[in-house]
Amino acid sequence: MDRSLLDFPSGPLDVYRKKASFNWKEMIEFLEGKDILEFKRNVFSALENDLVFARQPGEDVSVEKQRELTFLRCKQLFKHNFLAADEIMQNPFKATALNDCLGMYDWSVSAKYFLNTQMFGGTVGNSGSKRHEQFVQDIDQMKAFGCFALTEMSHGSNTRAMRTTAKYDPNTQEFTINSPDFEAAKFWVGNLGKTATHAVVYAQLYTPDGLCHGLHSFIVQVRDPKTLLPMPGVMVGDMGKKLGQNGLDNGFAVFYNVRIPRENLLNKTGDVTPEGHYVTPFKDPNKRFGASLGALSGGRVSITRMGVTNLKLAITIAIRYSATRRQFGPKDNEEIPVLEYQMQQWRLIPYLAAVLALDHFSKTLFVNFVEFQIGLMMKDKSERQSELGREIHAISCASKPLGSWTAQRGIQECREACGGHGYLAMNRLGDIRNDNDPNCTYEGDNNVLLQQTSNYLLSWMNAKHQDNVTVESPLGSVNFLEDFNSILGSTFTVTREEECMDSSVPLAAYKWLVCFLLRESYQKLNQEKASGKPDFEARNNSQVYYCRSLAITFIEHTVLQRFHDYTHDSDTPASLQPVLKRLSGLYGLWTLSTHMDVLYQGGYLSGKQPAEMIQNSILRLCSQLKDDAVALVDVIAPPDFILNSPIGKADGEIYKNLWTAVLQGSKVLERPSWWKEFCDNKPTLGSLRAKL
Repeated sequence: MDRSLLDFPSGPLDVYRKKASFNWKEMIEFLEGKDILEFKRNVFSALENDLVFARQPGEDVSVEKQRELTFLRCKQLFKHNFLAADEIMQNPFKATALNDCLGMYDWSVSAKYFLNTQMFGGTVGNSGSKRHEQFVQDIDQMKAFGCFALTEMSHGSNTRAMRTTAKYDPNTQEFTINSPDFEAAKFWVGNLGKTATHAVVYAQLYTPDGLCHGLHSFIVQVRDPKTLLPMPGVMVGDMGKKLGQNGLDNGFAVFYNVRIPRENLLNKTGDVTPEGHYVTPFKDPNKRFGASLGALSGGRVSITRMGVTNLKLAITIAIRYSATRRQFGPKDNEEIPVLEYQMQQWRLIPYLAAVLALDHFSKTLFVNFVEFQIGLMMKDKSERQSELGREIHAISCASKPLGSWTAQRGIQECREACGGHGYLAMNRLGDIRNDNDPNCTYEGDNNVLLQQTSNYLLSWMNAKHQDNVTVESPLGSVNFLEDFNSILGSTFTVTREEECMDSSVPLAAYKWLVCFLLRESYQKLNQEKASGKPDFEARNNSQVYYCRSLAITFIEHTVLQRFHDYTHDSDTPASLQPVLKRLSGLYGLWTLSTHMDVLYQGGYLSGKQPAEMIQNSILRLCSQLKDDAVALVDVIAPPDFILNSPIGKADGEIYKNLWTAVLQGSKVLERPSWWKEFCDNKPTLGSLRAKL
C-alpha cells in the first residue's frame, strides 16, 4: 500500500469514513496503479503551487478575461511539460490521465491545450508524412498554434457534405482553398476564435480534370504568428459566448481563394502529384474516407472518459454534502444526515456505481484503441485488424452517448440533491453541468452516432442469416449473439433478492434484451423495405423504439460485462471484492430498470414479482453501500484546490467553508454602484400606463 497517501483532515466526515468496509488507500492503488497515481499527484501539486492557476470558487470573470487566463495557463503547460513523447510511448494512458487532471481543473484549459497538441498536432503527425515534420516541431515550440477545422455552419454530422473546396493548380503547384458562401464557413472550431495560427482544414479535393476526390485535410495558415492578424484571404473570428467552457475560443473562418503549397495536403490517405494526378493506397473510397477521419474515433473514446470525469466531480460534491448536511430526524431535537434517507441514497448512490463502472470501461476501451493504433502504425493488414477497427468504432459510437448522457443526468441529480447550495455558482455544479453538455454533441450528435452501432449489430444479423457465419469479434463484445436463439428462449428465473443482487442476473437479462431488440429491429427494417420504402426511409422509420434502444442496451451490456468480469476476477483483492461486487450489481440493476417495459413486452419478465424483486434489490444495495459512499468518493476525488467547491471539500466543514467563500467574494458587503437609483427619483405608479 502507498504510504505517501495522506489521510484526510479530521472533521464531520469522520463518522462515515470510519464505517467504510474497505481501506480507501488500498482501493485507489488497485484502481489507479502506482505509476498513474504518482503522475496525477504530481500534476495536481504543480497546478496548486503555480500562481498562474490560482483562482477563487465562483469568481465572476468576463469572457475576454477567461480567454486570456485560459491561454496563459495553456502556455504555462508547455513550460511544465508534464508528459514527454517518450513517456507516452512507455505508458499511453498517461495522456488520458493528464486530460483527466486538467479537465478536473478546467475543461477550457484542457481543451485548448489538447486541441493544439493532439487534435491538430496528432492529425498532422498521423495523417501526414515526413514533409510535415516541421509543423509538428513548430507546435512543440509554440511557433504554431493549431486547431481542427471540420464542421461548417450548415453541416456537422454529415461530414461528406462539407462544401469547402481545395482545387489544385499544376502551374503553381498550389491548392486554392475556398468557401463557396458563408454557410460553408468553418464553424465551432476550438482555438480558432482568437489564437490559432494554423488549422487542419477539411475540404473537397478537386484535381485539374474537374474530378472531386472527396474530403481531405490540409494545413492552412490563418493568422500571422507575430501579430495574430488574419492572413490574406482569410476572414477569421470568434463565435461569442457559449453555455459553458467560455475560456475556449470557438471560432469561424471563411476562405477567399487562399493559396497553399501542394505539400500542405496531409497525404497519408491520398496525394496529388506535381502534375495534378490523384494517387491513393486505398482502392475503396469509403475506406479512405474512414481512415481520413480516424482522429474522431479517438475523440469519442476520450469524450466517454470526459463524461466520467465530470460525474466524478459532481458525485464527490453531492455525497460529501449529503453526509454532513443534517435535516429533520426521528425526534424533534435530532437531525440526521440527508444521506441516511432512502430517497437521497436512491438518487445518488446509483450514479456512484455508474462512475466506477464507466471508469473501468473507459480505461479498457482506451487499451483497445491503443492496440488498434499500434496495428495501424505497424501497417497490419490482417482481417483481425480490420474487424477490430469496426468493433471499436461501433463501441465508441455508443459509449460517447452513454458516458455523456449518464454524466448529464447525474450532474443534474447532484445539483438538485444539494438543494439551494447546489445552485450557488461557487459550489461549481452549474459549471460542471454546462461544461459537460457539449460532450453530447461534438464529434457526433449522440442520437446520430447510435445508428452506427445499431448498423454494426444488424450487419452481424445479416451475415448470420445469409452466410451462417460464426458471430465472433476481436474484443468479444458480440460473441454472445452466437447463442441468439437459446438466449431468446430464456426467462427471468430468480426467486431470491440475495441472488438478484449479483450482477450476473442483470447481465443475463441484458443479453436477452440485446437479442430481442436486435430481432425486433431486423424485422422492423425488413418490414419497412417490404412495404416498398427505399432504404433511407426504411432506416429512418426504424430508429425510435428499435435501433436506438438496441444500441443503448448493447453498450450498457458491454460496460456491465467488463465491470462484472473485473469485480469477480480472482486477481481482485478479497478485501475489495464485496464492495466492488455490490457496485457492479447496483449498476446492472439500476440501468436494467429503465428497460422494464421491453422486458415485459418480450416476455422475459411476467407477473409483478420480478419487478418488485429488482426494485427491492436496488434499494437494498443502495442501503448497503451508504456507509461506503464517502470512502468511495475519497478514492475518485481530486484535491480540494482542483475540486474548487466549498461544500465538496474533504474536511466536510460545509458551513465554515461556504461562509468563508461567501465573505471572500468581491464587493459582497458593499452597497451597489447604482444605489442612487434606489434612493432617488421614486417612480410614480402608473405614469407610463397607456391612457386610452
